[in-house]
Amino acid sequence: MFIKSLKSKIILAAGLCVLAASASAADFPSRDIRLIVPWPAGGGADGISRKISQIAEKSLGQSIYVENIGGAVTATGLMQMTKARPDGHTIGVLTYDSIITLPRGKMVPGYSLDKMTPIARITKEADAIVVSKHSGFKSFDELVSAAKAKPNTVRVGVAPKGSGPYLAVRRLEKMLSVKFNVISYAGSSSAEAEALLSGELDAAISSLGDFNGIIASGDALGVVELSSEQNPSYPNVPPISTFGHELETGSFIVLAAPKNTPPAVIAKLESAFKTAYDNKDFQTWLGTVGVTPSWLGSNGVQNWIDQLQSTTFKVMDELGL
Repeated sequence: MFIKSLKSKIILAAGLCVLAASASAADFPSRDIRLIVPWPAGGGADGISRKISQIAEKSLGQSIYVENIGGAVTATGLMQMTKARPDGHTIGVLTYDSIITLPRGKMVPGYSLDKMTPIARITKEADAIVVSKHSGFKSFDELVSAAKAKPNTVRVGVAPKGSGPYLAVRRLEKMLSVKFNVISYAGSSSAEAEALLSGELDAAISSLGDFNGIIASGDALGVVELSSEQNPSYPNVPPISTFGHELETGSFIVLAAPKNTPPAVIAKLESAFKTAYDNKDFQTWLGTVGVTPSWLGSNGVQNWIDQLQSTTFKVMDELGL
C-alpha cells in the first residue's frame, strides 16, 4: 500500500512538472530577454547579435537587450548564462572560442558545453588576411615574399593561442614555408583593427566583416580569404584556393540557452530568430558588412558542433597544440 502510494505521488509530481513546464512555455516570453554577448561591444559578434535581436524581438513581443560580458575567452559571460534560470529569458552567443578554444584547453573550471542547449547557428564566415596601409603590401604574394626574405619581421596579429586565427597563421607558416612575427591580442578584433591603424601590425587575421570599417576607409586592405569560394561582398579579395592552397577556417555565431530549457521555449526562440534571419533588412545588412548568412536550426546545430570539434582537434593534434 505504501509503495503504491509512493508511486502515485511520484507520477503526480512528474505530471505537475510537465504541466508547469508547458504553462511556462505557453507564457513565454513573459518579460524582456537578456542576450549575453561574451565579447566587448564594437566587435563583429556584438554587431550581428544586436542587429538580429532588434528584428527577432518583434516576433516575441518582448524586448531583447544585449549585455556584453567579456573575459576568460568568452567563459565569463557564458557561465553566467548557464547559471540563469532555464526559462528562455537568458540566452547567449557562442563563437569559435566558446566551442573550440575553451573545451580543448580545459581553461576554465566549470565551463562546459554540456550545460547549454544550442538554438541555432546564424552566420559562418571565413577568416581573411588584412594588411595595414602602413605596411606597403598590396597583395598576398607581396606579404609572403617579405616573410620569406626576412623571417620573423612581418608582424601578424591574431587572437590568442588555440583560437581559429592562431591555428590559421601556424598552418600558413607550415604551408608556405615562412615564419611570421605572430602577436596575439586578447578580446575582440577591434584591438587588432586599432593596431593596424597605428602601424603596430603589418597584417591581421580575422573575418573581413570584423575589419569592414577600416577596409572601407582605405586604412586596410583584404589580400586573401581563407576559403575555397569567392566572397561576393568582397570581389577584390581572392580566396586562398586561387593561389593553389587549401585552407578553410573562420568564425560563426551560435545562439544557446541554459541546459534544461523547455523544448517548446527553444522552439519559440528558434522560430523568432529564423524569422529575423530571413528578414530582407537583416540579409542586406549582412552583405554590407561582408558576413555570410548560414542558418542551421536546433535539430542540426549540435551535430555540426560535434563535427567541428572533431575536425579541429585533429588539426591541433597535428600541430602539437
